[in-house]
Amino acid sequence: MALWSSRFEEAPVDAVREFTESISFDKRLYKHDVAGSIAHSAMLAEVGIITRDDAAEIAVALREIEKEIESGEFPFSAELEDIHMHIENALIAKIGDTGARLHTGRSRNDQVALDIRLYMKSAAAEITGSLRALQASLIDLADRNSDVLMPGFTHLQHAQPVLFAHHILAYVEMFDRDASRLADCVSRFNASPLGSGALAGSTLPLDRAKTAELLGFDGTTSNSMDAVADRDFICEFISDIAIFAMHVSRLSEDVILWVSSEFGFAELSDAYCTGSSLMPQKKNPDVAELARGKSARIYGDLTAILTLCKGLPMTYNRDLQEDKVPLFDAIDTALDVLSVFPGMMATMTIHRERMREAVSDPALMATDVAEALVKDGMPFRNAHHRVGALVKWCAENAKKLNELTLEEMRETIPEARYEYMKLFSPDKSVAAREIRGATGPGEVRARLDEWKRKLS
Repeated sequence: MALWSSRFEEAPVDAVREFTESISFDKRLYKHDVAGSIAHSAMLAEVGIITRDDAAEIAVALREIEKEIESGEFPFSAELEDIHMHIENALIAKIGDTGARLHTGRSRNDQVALDIRLYMKSAAAEITGSLRALQASLIDLADRNSDVLMPGFTHLQHAQPVLFAHHILAYVEMFDRDASRLADCVSRFNASPLGSGALAGSTLPLDRAKTAELLGFDGTTSNSMDAVADRDFICEFISDIAIFAMHVSRLSEDVILWVSSEFGFAELSDAYCTGSSLMPQKKNPDVAELARGKSARIYGDLTAILTLCKGLPMTYNRDLQEDKVPLFDAIDTALDVLSVFPGMMATMTIHRERMREAVSDPALMATDVAEALVKDGMPFRNAHHRVGALVKWCAENAKKLNELTLEEMRETIPEARYEYMKLFSPDKSVAAREIRGATGPGEVRARLDEWKRKLS
């Protein structure tokens, strides 16, 4: 990483200082930089490179600096470029040559790789906790409306009757995979890069395993060049956040449709809506719309980090200073969405009567008729054809399926029995689907109880 030093005869002009600084955004890494530095100094003392007294003095001073940053008293300046130089400079100002010993055996290249990993581990835990809160709000909403029927959709067309809780639990499953992906990502970058130096390691007898242990890593990176050069773990992390954003955007779209006048399936609390600057009657689902829109922003962050990394030669290049901008933005945006979504979903009112009205169309039970024919021995494709012909006959004769007589049904389905006339009940249709993962009341109740146990 570039830094003006005695190697240069001229200091950079102000414009260059402003252009190359990263302190304006990487100062949020201060806690992780302090933690990494304390662990590094403790290791240096253990292997005899510095004294234990020096390590203790360094640790005390670093904690003082951390408190100064937290209190807002710490001075930041573009001249010192980044958070690493700010903290090191303040340390030397406090304790002199003892502080100057801290950077022994490390480079800002492996230092920033360490700080980012520590920061991302913390962010992953925070996002996961917020994801669990969103899941809990959805489970509560589903549980309070566990007997509500609604039409399930394909192609945005009414398809088959389902329990509203079944629909909501689909998102609980999606968000669970999002949490799982984050944990999986952490497992891949949970190795300490400290000791990799600028790119080639060190001639000093560093105990890399010790710093990894002190900082809670599973181990150390295995290649010093890879450790400082690659940011695939950031690419993966933002990709995982982008998949979450896609899922929350789909949920947002469902909510926006449900609260529309055309659907009328639900109503959002006033606390999560806004009005119109012109039309006094409007109640707009802006939280859901903004969440849907913010997915595009996170996709932009993913595109930025992939594009940033794609053409870099080995090893470290200053371009990588920009890796933190999309990372921080993706994390902040995801947490912003998660700060409001659980409350919005928890306070949403379900209009069960309107959902009941929409699900009562007997055409939604056409598949039940086809499956009844299958149970009576007919090949499914033949049964599908027969029921399709029945639906066509009803359309041509302006009759609903549940208005047919048995004789009229036999016009297209000669095999029809009297029991077929009882299939046009959404309650019976849902109740008949009790296989694993289906929308049957017993199965949905089992999944609700299972999720309550998981999240308790």
